[in-house]
Parts: sequence; C-alpha cells; structure tokens
Amino acid sequence: MTATAAGVRLTQYAHGGGCACKIPPGELEDVVRGLTGQARSGGDLLVGLDDGDDAAVVRLDEHTAVVCTADFFTPVVDDAYDWGRIAAANALSDVYAMGGRPLVAVNLVGWPRDVLPAELLTEVLRGGLDVAREAGCHVGGGHSIDDPEPKYGMAVTGTVHPDRLLRNDTAVAGRPISLTKPLGVGVLNNRHKATGETSDAAVASMVALNRTAAEQAVAAGIRAATDVTGFGLLGHLYKMARASGVTAVVDAAAVPYLAGAREALRDGFVSGGTRRNLSWVRPHLRSAVDEDELLLLADAQTSGGLLLAGEIPGAPVVGHFEPGGDAVLEIR
Repeated sequence: MTATAAGVRLTQYAHGGGCACKIPPGELEDVVRGLTGQARSGGDLLVGLDDGDDAAVVRLDEHTAVVCTADFFTPVVDDAYDWGRIAAANALSDVYAMGGRPLVAVNLVGWPRDVLPAELLTEVLRGGLDVAREAGCHVGGGHSIDDPEPKYGMAVTGTVHPDRLLRNDTAVAGRPISLTKPLGVGVLNNRHKATGETSDAAVASMVALNRTAAEQAVAAGIRAATDVTGFGLLGHLYKMARASGVTAVVDAAAVPYLAGAREALRDGFVSGGTRRNLSWVRPHLRSAVDEDELLLLADAQTSGGLLLAGEIPGAPVVGHFEPGGDAVLEIR
C-alpha cells in the first residue's frame, strides 16, 4: 500500500540511519587496501585515499586546487525537509574539513517510488537546496534511482588554496585538539528512530554548517583537521593521529555533549555502528574512563563538527597531541 505524506516516519524505511549506516571503518580499509598511493607520486593529486581524508584534492595551479567529495545516507530523522538539510550540511562539511569553499553540488537520490510519495522527495530536495543556498553553493541537478531504501546526499565540488589545505596527516605534537560541535547526535538519533522522540538540539546541530569554523581554522594557520561523522570522535581522531605519527590525548571531561545524550545512552540507544567504531580503535587505545564514556566518544555522528589541531574562538579544547608512543589514542 502506498504511503501518504501525512504521518510517514522515514526512519522506519531504512535499516540504519545517517552516518551510522556507513561500512565499518576496518572493513572499509580492507576494501581499499592496495588502491592507495596515487597522491604520493608527486603529481597534481594532492589528497587521495591514503589517509582517509574527507575529500579528494587536485591542484590546478599554484593558487587553486579542486576539492571533490560525495556523501549520502538513509533517513536520520522522520521529517523529510530536515533530512534534506542534514544530508546537505553533511556533504558540504567534507569540503569545509579540507579548508575549502563549496562551489557546486549535484543531488544523489535513491527512492522507493512505489512506497513513498513523490511529494516527500520534493521536501528532501528542498531542504538540501536551502542549505546549499545558505552555503553559497549552486545545486545543478543530480542523479536518482528507484531504490528499496530511501537515500539522499550530494556530490560537492569546491576550491582551496594548495598551501592552506586542512588534512589528516599534518597534526604535530604539542598542538591542542579542538572540537567545534558537541557529540551525542548518534544516540539521540537512535532514540528518535526507536521511539519517535525528536531532539531539536540534535537537528539544530546537524543542519549547522561548518563554514565559519573552517574559515577561522584556515585564518589561524591550522593545517590538520577532519570532521566527526560516522566513525565517531575516536575513529576520526585515530585516523588523524595514525596518519600524522602522533598520539592523541583526549580529556574526557572537556568533551561537550548535547542535552539528553547521556540519558539516551543510559536507556540503551546505542547503534551497532558506534559499537563497531569502539571495537576498531580499542587495540590502539589506552583509557582511564569507563565503557559508557568510551561509547559516547565513539558515538557515530551525522553532520558533526570539525576536529582541529589548533584553537579557534568558541571551540572547546578537548585534548592535545603528543609524540607517538605505544598507544595512538589516550583517554584521560
């Protein structure tokens, strides 16, 4: 029976939600192993697969490089317009995480056309367009397929100065670690999927662009950054520290969380993606905190903030980098 727009809970049409439905990081690294190394050949591909950066970067000349990325996922909230806004902000974030400015995006759509009404898809696309307009990014069409699960996102192209790139492999010992958005989106979204309870704070965080944070990071001379999405703070920080040959030390008490996140964790709304994130980093982790705190630090985020090797106004410092040791991550 065809659903009508009224009362449709989009999250019930997907096995997972948001960036929590990513292929687990360990499995993904196994898949691409042997396909890396192109960016180390000395050519114009400045950033490729090698260190798990947020986007590919190709140099055009001494002043300009092109940033290319794609990101899409299943519904993370039930409201179609909000899902579109969240997915667009998440895709645009990959360009900001490289220090770039998005120029043009195209939509990526999978839609169960015999199950969900077309007017819901219109709302998804309207949400994506509104956030892209806020970012000053053109939207020029896209591609759609008939799909059993609804999926939406964008492929985004932007530009960056080659000398002002933010990347994973340039963190150095002695630098502080800053986080520009609070954690907790994953457990709150998982609660929403299970119960229908909406977190306005989580939606507001996910639709917020990382543009200002990226601009401030570049202006401050920061050179190492990533965004915190499906692999959680621990997963993304592990990739940065490993690529840079340093140890990342996290002050657990300094990490900010959205209202209700700890309660959602207490009530058991932890995704499988979060548990896989923690399992992946655990062999490289030395921790003085309990399992619940580790689960929050590994919480699979959607459209999270930037994780910076440096300080910018308004972003809490949550740790620092030390010379590489026997652990890549240390939680105190």
